[in-house]
Amino acid sequence: MQDSIKKIFSLKNDTYKKMTTGFKKTAVSAVAVAALSFAGGASALANGEKLTTVYYVYMNDKYIGTVSDKSVIENIVNDKLSESKDTYQNLNLSVASEVTYVPEQVFHSNAATNNSEVAEQVVKEIGVKADASALVIDGNPVAYVENAEMAKTVLDQLKLKYVSEDQLKALDAQKASNHTLPPLKENETRIVDVRLSKEVTVSNEQIEPGKILSVADAIKLLDKGSVEEVKYKVKEGDVLGGIAHAHNLETKQLLAINPELTEDSLLQIDQEVNVTVLKPYVQVVVEKETFTKEQVPFEKEVVEDSSMFKGDTKVKQEGKDGMRAATYHISEQNGQVITKKLAKEEVLQEPVKHIVVKGTKVVPSRGEGSFIWPANGGYISSKVGHRWGRMHKGIDIARPSNRTIKAADNGVIVSAGYDGSFGNKIVIDHNNGYKTIYAHLSSIDVNVGQTVSKGSKIGVMGSTGNSTGVHLHFEVHKNGEIQNPLNYIR
Repeated sequence: MQDSIKKIFSLKNDTYKKMTTGFKKTAVSAVAVAALSFAGGASALANGEKLTTVYYVYMNDKYIGTVSDKSVIENIVNDKLSESKDTYQNLNLSVASEVTYVPEQVFHSNAATNNSEVAEQVVKEIGVKADASALVIDGNPVAYVENAEMAKTVLDQLKLKYVSEDQLKALDAQKASNHTLPPLKENETRIVDVRLSKEVTVSNEQIEPGKILSVADAIKLLDKGSVEEVKYKVKEGDVLGGIAHAHNLETKQLLAINPELTEDSLLQIDQEVNVTVLKPYVQVVVEKETFTKEQVPFEKEVVEDSSMFKGDTKVKQEGKDGMRAATYHISEQNGQVITKKLAKEEVLQEPVKHIVVKGTKVVPSRGEGSFIWPANGGYISSKVGHRWGRMHKGIDIARPSNRTIKAADNGVIVSAGYDGSFGNKIVIDHNNGYKTIYAHLSSIDVNVGQTVSKGSKIGVMGSTGNSTGVHLHFEVHKNGEIQNPLNYIR
């Protein structure tokens, strides 16, 4: 008899050892229960104690505590699940933590349980998870929706932001038929592919219900990289550069995401400024091809001729644009053209080159047709136009670095002397249809009939004649018509 009792107690000790080392949380074996029943049998008979069942509670292999009635915990779990199902009615929910029970029969006097403490701990740690479909990019889940069908809807709707449903159906039908596309008509554009910039796969996951997005929010997240845009309220003393720096942005980035602002915008206190730079998880790539007839610009060629005077030109051949039929391949990303490449062309009419003959022959008495600034620096104090009730036919140049006056181009002096309101005046005939006039000089350094070269000194700036101060009055005439010197000076 004593050997049997020893054997029974040995079995009981083995059972306790298994429980303390995380044995499988199923019903205790019949042998162990029998051992507990026999162990101390003599004592039970002596004091009338009875066996009672307690439950060791585990959550995800972690021991939580011991209860006298497992229904206490089961009710908590069921209530949590019911509460979540009321909130997330369309989701397939389950308890996130695995709750298991290990029963044991012990003498009533040895039953150490605490139902309330264990229940409180379970309430803290219990969670609910939902079946969901994850949209996975580069191996990482970036958005969760209720099921695979909704995931497909998200991807389709993302594409439909940039192409129509009819276009998408036509493209799918074309790919399925595997037929060769017909030639494009003039000014016709067609879509040859619509895809996402990155591969997006769908996987089954179990996550917190609150992380599951609607189709609209999932599209926004993929398209913008964020469901919500972050707004900043302007405070006293804020400037655009400071706001940008505080949010790790450059000022130009801040202006780009707030198109209503410029660098000169006056910020108002409590004004909301968007500080979210969109970084899409994925973009929609639309490949198109278009056929058009377009002009081919003619080339220009200049031929030098030493027999023609420098400054003279003539058109040897009028240019004419050509025409070609061109097919372009266009790639758009989120609606923005990224590339446009010429895929095929057919020249319908060759362009005709525009040829101009330019003279290079230099004659000292003949101008080149372009004029230099006739003074040493200075500024324009008065332009061509009506002034003091009459026409001011030239420009006035004042405050030069020195007062030397220069010939604006090669030519011959045809007038040099005092001329009433002009004071000391010089007229140069450039023998190419142009004449220039220089007035109010303090002194004249050339004579009538003298040939002068461009840039040579002809006099000194002054204030003779009808003048309000030291300056040069400068005029340009072409074939007897007054011109604006600013159109000719280089």
